[in-house]
Amino acid sequence: MRLKDKVTLITGSGSGIGKSSALRFAREGAAVIVNDLDLAKGEETVQEIRSAGGEAVFLQADVTNPESVRSLVDGAIARYGRIDVLFNNAGISGVGAIHEVEPEAWDRVMQVNIRGVYLPSKYVLPHMMDRRSGSIINMSSCIAEIGLARRASYSATKGAVLALTKSMQVDYAPYNIRVNALLPGTIMTPFVEQYLRTSYDNPEEAIEGLKKRQLSGELGRPDDVAQAAVFLASDESKFMMGSPLYIDGGVVFGKNA
Repeated sequence: MRLKDKVTLITGSGSGIGKSSALRFAREGAAVIVNDLDLAKGEETVQEIRSAGGEAVFLQADVTNPESVRSLVDGAIARYGRIDVLFNNAGISGVGAIHEVEPEAWDRVMQVNIRGVYLPSKYVLPHMMDRRSGSIINMSSCIAEIGLARRASYSATKGAVLALTKSMQVDYAPYNIRVNALLPGTIMTPFVEQYLRTSYDNPEEAIEGLKKRQLSGELGRPDDVAQAAVFLASDESKFMMGSPLYIDGGVVFGKNA
């Protein structure tokens, strides 16, 4: 029960890493506020948590919309009185080199992946500051540290999230608020699996190619990232501040011979 009695808000927790994190947080004793744009998926996550004996509530919100996010945070505070952990997980992918990406597609990735960290943080932070306590986890990516073909918009946002994490930590350390970032490698989420199967003539070959990028020789699982998120949410990581935590199977710091 590493998160016993902690109130946690996880954006984008209707599927993938967010859902795995919500389930894992609940198993560790947290009350989980599940957020997603997809009503059905969000409620499904809540039902799974409750069926296992955990505490959860679903609050629908668009993380790119200020009023929607304000309502989300107000609803969470009205129900629980506080938010101990904010996990800014919501995000989307973007494919294409700069000359291939249309402005509308570029802006959408920027909106979700950067504004979607800024807005929840903006409205949660005053409550954490009042209590002089809190942990914020921002979802970056190992792509913030490496070059990867045809991922211009996505890499730009994840680099920005990493830089934002460090800046936030300086601003909010005096309030005993920790801000850290997760930097996953390729994780086999339903989204990634669907992308591979619709974007490649031979999806299995594409998957094998991705595996070779990682020293582990395997792709990550959503629960690999969820367990790292639990660590950052818990008091076990109390001396980690403004830190990037890599869960990438050795992509960034390793190279196969």
